[in-house]
Amino acid sequence: MQDFAEKEEIRKIAKEYDLLVAQKKDSQEICFIPEDNYQDFLQKYGDIKTKKGNIVLRDGTILGEHQGLIHYTIGQRKGLRISYAKPLYVLGLDQNKNEVIVGTEEELYQKELYANHLNWMTFDQLSKKLPCKAKVRYRAKEATCTVYPEEGEKVRVLFDTEQRAITPGQSIVFYDEEGIVLGGGKIL
Repeated sequence: MQDFAEKEEIRKIAKEYDLLVAQKKDSQEICFIPEDNYQDFLQKYGDIKTKKGNIVLRDGTILGEHQGLIHYTIGQRKGLRISYAKPLYVLGLDQNKNEVIVGTEEELYQKELYANHLNWMTFDQLSKKLPCKAKVRYRAKEATCTVYPEEGEKVRVLFDTEQRAITPGQSIVFYDEEGIVLGGGKIL
């Protein structure tokens, strides 16, 4: 079996064989969700009831009303239906207060995160700091960081440069200098 480093290599081969998938756009959605409408799917099959709430700045200033937290994701700009002096992005979702927290693009960037549900490939548990690279989303570039063990089977990840829209619940993947996966976890 042959290994391929990038998806572009596969697309090139598919184009050489005149396969339709060579020009197929990459999907950003969940394959089994009809018409990419995950909100309807969650409400129908997850028994989730949406509840309107406030869209607020970090200081609590109310800017508008949202239609239910499941309709928003961190980093989202479109569809907020609010006006402000600057473009605003979703910074967070406060389930306890039922609020969508918004702010400027600069506020989306962070250098630090915590993760749990760790799965390491070459050892059972991190016992000392680990310089490596990490990705906080599929399309992100690997970023240099240091991973520190924390109590309760968690880690603290400190990036050398700020990362955009770090999202709780998403995965983080750790790599060595050669790009080999060291492990991963769930962002808190």
